[in-house]
Amino acid sequence: MNYFILFFLNLYFYVFFIIFSMLGIPALTIFIFFLSLFMPRRIVMKRFRRAISWYGRGVTLLPFPLIKVRYENHSKNNSQEPYIFVCNHRAASDAFLMSVLPHEAVQVVNTWPFRIPVLGFFARLAGYLNIKMMPHELFLEKALKLLEEKVSIIFFPEGTRSGGRGIGNFHGSAFRLALQAKVAIVPLCISGNENIPPRGSLLMRPGTIRVRRLSAISWRDYKDLNIFSLKNKVREIISEELSLMENRI
Repeated sequence: MNYFILFFLNLYFYVFFIIFSMLGIPALTIFIFFLSLFMPRRIVMKRFRRAISWYGRGVTLLPFPLIKVRYENHSKNNSQEPYIFVCNHRAASDAFLMSVLPHEAVQVVNTWPFRIPVLGFFARLAGYLNIKMMPHELFLEKALKLLEEKVSIIFFPEGTRSGGRGIGNFHGSAFRLALQAKVAIVPLCISGNENIPPRGSLLMRPGTIRVRRLSAISWRDYKDLNIFSLKNKVREIISEELSLMENRI
């Protein structure tokens, strides 16, 4: 790889990421604060989550054209009903890539994202769920309330990023919630960002990232499955699609 391109990409991205954050976050904060003076809380939260999505989308566009992000919608159902999105997890950039989804949504995350200065604070305000630091009953209560408010929930059920093209075992929280809430599950496949950045590094590399949305699995299609069978079914769907995307089968 051309080291000049690598150096330029990282210098360019991180300098503009800092500038973009220093300008964008205060601007969005002022916008939401202004809305809160005149609108009901539910509408304000919807706008707030959309503002976070705008910020995430802006971050993914900063390194273009050296890093390109493509959203491929292969779903047959594009309604705005709340979904449980289930996604493979390869890199720290996955959280930002969820901004391509045209839905009001929150993410279920581990503890470390809440420790990121500023971003962690806004994640808490937006209602993102810390699955590690929350009793199961409280997690379920908050998640069900979000779904009732038509807010979709995004899970990375591997629990930690794989750092490569492999896909780890799935934890059961997303599927336990789906069975109780009776909402559709939408598999998401992320390909191409295993080195953007690599696990344990902040070094960005050029490439094309693809986020492919698959058809929703309705409650009628999985209601007779138990948690173990359901999580393995969804994992197999994502794994097979990733193999097709990367020409491995």
